[in-house]
Amino acid sequence: MIDISQVLQDISSSELHQAIQVQTKLVSLIREILVREKFVELLPVIISPLTDPLTDFRVRGEVECYGFKYQITKSMIFHKQMAVKAFPRIFCFSPNVRIEPAERRDSGRHLIEFVQLDLEVRGATREEVIELGEKLFSNVIEGIKGLAGPELTELGRKLPNFTPPFERITYEEAVKTYGEDFELKLSSSVKKPVWLVDFPIEIREFYDREYGDRPGILVDMDLIYPEGYGEALSGGEREYQVERIQERIRKKGIDPEAYTIYLKLAESGLYPSAGFGFGIERLTRFVCGLGDIGRTRLFAKKPGQFTL
Repeated sequence: MIDISQVLQDISSSELHQAIQVQTKLVSLIREILVREKFVELLPVIISPLTDPLTDFRVRGEVECYGFKYQITKSMIFHKQMAVKAFPRIFCFSPNVRIEPAERRDSGRHLIEFVQLDLEVRGATREEVIELGEKLFSNVIEGIKGLAGPELTELGRKLPNFTPPFERITYEEAVKTYGEDFELKLSSSVKKPVWLVDFPIEIREFYDREYGDRPGILVDMDLIYPEGYGEALSGGEREYQVERIQERIRKKGIDPEAYTIYLKLAESGLYPSAGFGFGIERLTRFVCGLGDIGRTRLFAKKPGQFTL
C-alpha cells in the first residue's frame, strides 16, 4: 500500500524543492555546453527489442505491444553506437529503469528509475572522452555556482573548484589499496574527482573494448566523486568489429540470438567510438551536498520500495 501522506510530505520538502531548482539549471547548463561543442541532442528511447544486458541487473522489464515484446531501456548503449553512424557527436537525457537489489534501498545512491546524460563520439579514444568528461564536469561545477548561488546557499553547500586533469587509479590498484568493495572507500579518500581505469573483462559488458595487447583488460573508465559520493559516470571505448563482438558474447555465455539485431547492424559496419553515461540524480546529489538521492527528484523510486 502506498503511503499518500508520506508522498505529500516528501514533495513538500524544502530541501527537495531547492534540489529540483538546481537540477533544472544543471540540465540546461549541460545542454548549452554540449551544443556549443557541436553535439546533436537525440530524444530518448524508452522501449526497444534491444537494451543493455548489464551484468548486475538480470531482471527484464518488458512491455508487449501488438504481439511484440519490448524491453524497458536500461541504457541506450546500442542506440548510441548506431546513432554515431548518422551524427559524429550525440547526447541524450535518457530515462533508465534498472531493478536494483532491494538491499540497496538505503545506500543513498541508488534508484530503480533515473536519468543519465548519455553521450557518444564517433572515432574517439578513451583519452579523448576522459578529457571531454573533465571539461564538462569542471565547467558544470563552475557554472552552477553562479546560476544556482541562492539555492546552494540555502542548502548550505559550498562547492570547491575542480581543475583538470584528474588523477587516475587502475581497478587492480583500487582493489589492492581498499579491498574488493572499494568504491566508497576510494571516494571518501579523495578531495577531487578521480578516474578509475582498466577494468577486468569479467565485471563489465561485452560491448566494452578489450585492449589488443592486454587480454582480459578493458579500455574503460569510471569517474569517482570525492567526499564519499561514489560513482559519477561510467564509460569507455566500444567493440565495433562483428567478429570481436561475437567472441565477447560467447565468452560472456550469452545466447547470441538475443542480439541478432545488433549483430546484423555490426555486420553492416559500426564506427569505432567512445562515450559515457553520467547520472543526473547523482550529479544533483553531489552538487547539492545531499545525503539521500531520493531528495533529487519527485516520486523517487528506491530499490524494494513501492511508491508513485
